[in-house]
Amino acid sequence: MARAEKAPGSRISLFNLAVVLALTLGSVTYGYTFSIVSTTLGQPGWYAYFDLASDETSANYAYTKRIEGAMNGLFCAGGFFGCVFIGWSSNAIGRRNSLFVALPVAIVGGALQAGAAHIAMFLVGRFVGGVAVGILVTLVPLFQSEIAPPAVRGFLVSQHGVMMVLGYSLAAWTGFACFFSSNPEFQWRYPLAEQVLFPLALLFLMPWVPESPRWLIMKDRPDEAWAILAKLHGIAGHEQGSQEATFAREEFYQMRQQVAADKRLAAIEGASITTLFTKPSYRKRMFCAFMTMFAAESSGILVVYNYSVLLYQGLGFDNMMSLMLSALYVTVACAGNYVCSLLIDRVGRVRLLLIGFTGCMVSLAIETALDAEYTGVTEDRNEAGLRAGVFFLFLYITFYGCCIDANTFVYCSEIFPLHFRSYGTAWSLSILFLSAMVYLEAAPTALAVIGWRYFLVFICLTFVNIIIIWRTFPETKGLSLEEMGEVFGDEVAVHLTHLTAEEREALDRNIDAEKAGGQVDHVDERAPDTESV
Repeated sequence: MARAEKAPGSRISLFNLAVVLALTLGSVTYGYTFSIVSTTLGQPGWYAYFDLASDETSANYAYTKRIEGAMNGLFCAGGFFGCVFIGWSSNAIGRRNSLFVALPVAIVGGALQAGAAHIAMFLVGRFVGGVAVGILVTLVPLFQSEIAPPAVRGFLVSQHGVMMVLGYSLAAWTGFACFFSSNPEFQWRYPLAEQVLFPLALLFLMPWVPESPRWLIMKDRPDEAWAILAKLHGIAGHEQGSQEATFAREEFYQMRQQVAADKRLAAIEGASITTLFTKPSYRKRMFCAFMTMFAAESSGILVVYNYSVLLYQGLGFDNMMSLMLSALYVTVACAGNYVCSLLIDRVGRVRLLLIGFTGCMVSLAIETALDAEYTGVTEDRNEAGLRAGVFFLFLYITFYGCCIDANTFVYCSEIFPLHFRSYGTAWSLSILFLSAMVYLEAAPTALAVIGWRYFLVFICLTFVNIIIIWRTFPETKGLSLEEMGEVFGDEVAVHLTHLTAEEREALDRNIDAEKAGGQVDHVDERAPDTESV
């Protein structure tokens, strides 16, 4: 029995996969840099070196709580500025050149933290590292979405989430291993120094990373764009007559026609950043991007993770066990993100989000009740209650990893039109950093003063966000980036996915007719054929 041929746009070439995975070194950089301080908070050597209080009985305990909040607050502030920068730079100088800016900054930020001689130097390093990862966490999924075939775009862009959480896991296990060092400075300096390895590795691979073909088309460089697109589809030489070669030609045609249509529309309506808020279809995209990231952060994920060591200690576990549980926690999250990458193109983005937020809300509600009952109890400890507390923390991260984490980056990086994609993606990630900054800055004091009641904020917000997502978010599964505008109310120049055989033949005749009048790589963008096939 003959094996069924894959649908157009579902084949992943080795080169395409290699580029996507190379870019995920930026994802690992974000994950590791962000989460390494979670283990730092469990290292006695760090507290001793900077003369900070490791328990609430010390005189400078309040000062220590402010420093812990500043560590994450400054990092998130840097991330916000990185998002603002990449919104401009990825359009102005390109996706690839923007990576050349971010990677050295990430290396400097890591070096400042690892070599910190005083707490101010450490905090400056956190801010600089935040700027770098603000660029990377925005640019990587955007870049991946623009080079991924539409039918498997969710899987490929989800690798950003998988590798990002792998960075969390590496940071957690490194911190756990270094806890056993007899050198108190090595306990916290080495884990911080390790974060520079990942941007260094990506910097080494940059000569083999191509520019985004969509950005090249936007900049009127179609010859370069076609050469890269052909290589990404793996259609060189003997494969020119294959189904994939035909699809690559169709996709290239669709890209050029949509860019031409967008340019014509921009000449009429304007193309300033304010258009994102004044045009209804763009404004809806901005709202969806805002809600995606705001809802993700309002689930309480970063508060739960970044202060997980403190939560485990509050449940009665010692430093070593708390660090190990924290490492296991992010390992489960990493596996969950990979499960998400397998589900997202089948189940859909919005349905997964709804399942994930509902599961997180219920899990956190039960966890909060257990914290209220057992946290801080030193006599007659209820071991079953403590184990249940750990179980629901792990159930929480399972829902988040399998349904939400990678999904948010996929959704936000694909819903915007090409000429506004960098600004829109930067907007969504800036919301992530701003929300995280507020929640994380408040967390040390809130957890110390009101304890488990702080999590009631996240439970209530998640309930509201579930209703909003259910009522307002359009599904984007299976659509090409150029067709995304249709679900938001925009005109699509050329339809490519979900075509019947007759419609695809008509599309190919259009392409052949255009080619007969000149080179395929050159299109008169002043008079594009914007008729949908």
